[in-house]
Amino acid sequence: MTPVELSRTVLRAVRCAVDDGELGVVVPGRALVTAPGPGGCGDYATNIALQLARPAGQSPQRVAEVLRPYLLGAVGVSDVVVTGPGFLNISLHGAEASVALVREILRSGVRYGHADRPTGQLVQLHARHEVRAVVFMDVVARVLRSQGALVRTSCVARPEREWTEVLGAEVDAYGRPDAPAPLEVNVRPVPAAPADPVSLGRDAGRWALLHPAAHDRPRITAEYLSQREGNPLFRVRYAHARTRALSRNAADLGFDAHPGDVQDVRELEIALADHPRILAAAATQHAPDRLARHLLAVADAVTPLFPTVLPRGEEKPSAAHRARLALAEAAGTVLAGGLSLLGIDAPDHL
Repeated sequence: MTPVELSRTVLRAVRCAVDDGELGVVVPGRALVTAPGPGGCGDYATNIALQLARPAGQSPQRVAEVLRPYLLGAVGVSDVVVTGPGFLNISLHGAEASVALVREILRSGVRYGHADRPTGQLVQLHARHEVRAVVFMDVVARVLRSQGALVRTSCVARPEREWTEVLGAEVDAYGRPDAPAPLEVNVRPVPAAPADPVSLGRDAGRWALLHPAAHDRPRITAEYLSQREGNPLFRVRYAHARTRALSRNAADLGFDAHPGDVQDVRELEIALADHPRILAAAATQHAPDRLARHLLAVADAVTPLFPTVLPRGEEKPSAAHRARLALAEAAGTVLAGGLSLLGIDAPDHL
C-alpha cells in the first residue's frame, strides 16, 4: 500500500462511517498521511479525526475511535492506535510501508507530495519592493501551486532587473493595482539589506535568502559558494548528485533499483514520508524555510546509506543492493523536487 493508497483508504473509512450513520460529515477530498510525530507510533499517521471533529460535532478522540475499526478492516493494515488529541497511527504489514513509500516516490517523481488536482483555493501575494520579499514570494507561490492553489503575485513597484535575470524571481504584476483599494502587503520577511544576494548568483543567493526563517535576517556571505560540508546548500546538492552517480554506477555494473526491505534507515524513511506534510505546512504558513531545512534533513539522513549501495570487490549485486539503490533514488527524487520548488538547480554532477 502506497502513501497515496493509504490516504484513499482513510477516506474510504470516513465514507463508510458516514454511510453507517456513525459520522455526520461531508467526506473531504483529501486525507493527509504523514510520518508519525512525537509520541506517535506505527508507519504513518493522519489528523483526519481532528479535521472532522468540528463538523461532526464530536471530539477528535471520539471521531478517531469511530474510524479506527474501519481502518483495521482495510487490507494491508495491521494495527491502528489513537494518540494525542486524536491522531490515528497506522501500522502496515511487515516491510510493506517502506517499500510502498519508495514505490510511491519513484512513481510520482519530483511531484511527490503535490496535490493531485486544483483545490479551488485562490491566493493573492503582495510584496514590498525588496529583494528578499520578492524571492520569498516567488517560492511561496511555487509551493502553494504545488498544493493545488491558484496564486497571483504582485509587488508594490517593478522588481529590479537582476532580481529576475540573476535570481529568477518572477512576479505577475507590479505597481498600482487595478482594484479599487490598494492591496495589503502580506509578504514581509526581514530584509536582506544592506547585503546584496545577487553577487552570489541564483542558487546560492536564493538559498541564503530562503534558508533562514522569515523573522531572521539572512547572512549573505560567500560561504554559500563553498563546496564543503559546512555549507548546507552544498550538502543538499551533493547528496542529490551522489544519488544520481550511484544510479549511473549501478547501470555500469548491470543492475537497477528495485524497492525492498532496507535495515537501519528509519530516520531516512521518516524524512521521506514527511515530505508531503512539510510541503503542506510550508504552503499554509508561507514558510519556504521549512522546506529548505527539510531538504537538509533528507540529505543528512541519506548520506550514511551511500557506502552500502554498490557491491564491493568481487561481491555480486543482490536484492539488498537493489533495495538500497531504490531508497537512494527516492531520496534524490525528493531532493530534486524540493530544490526545484525553491528555484535552485539540482545538478547530476557536482
